[in-house]
Amino acid sequence: MGATVEQALEQLKSTGVRMTPQRHAILSFLMDSMIHPTADEIYKALSPAFPSMSVATIYNNLRLFVEAGLVRELTYGDDSSRFDADLSDHYHAICRQCGTIVDFDYPSLTDVEQTASKETGFKVEGHRMEIYGLCGDCAKPHS
Repeated sequence: MGATVEQALEQLKSTGVRMTPQRHAILSFLMDSMIHPTADEIYKALSPAFPSMSVATIYNNLRLFVEAGLVRELTYGDDSSRFDADLSDHYHAICRQCGTIVDFDYPSLTDVEQTASKETGFKVEGHRMEIYGLCGDCAKPHS
């Protein structure tokens, strides 16, 4: 994973963002999480420790983190975005039954970006590769 929570907090402070306990908790949860949580999952995980925190607080902070380049928003065409604080080049395997998202490494596809740019004239800004199937739990025969 790229930045530590402390580095991310320093980056936010340097842009004038005030660090609240809720903001710290949301960022820490994201950076420690490997499940690519939705805003609702973050809320459910943190609300026992922060009973006065609203879902709107979660969304506002996630938007702030995305704009600051600390978190990536993953959208898959449904209503709930997922959030990933691992900004390294990596890809995702997604279970089409339960929605689990698992990171996996694969050599960078910069040659694909270069080919796309050459063939289309696009100024390529990035790409995303996803593998779909059934996770180990969902693929098990259930008796």
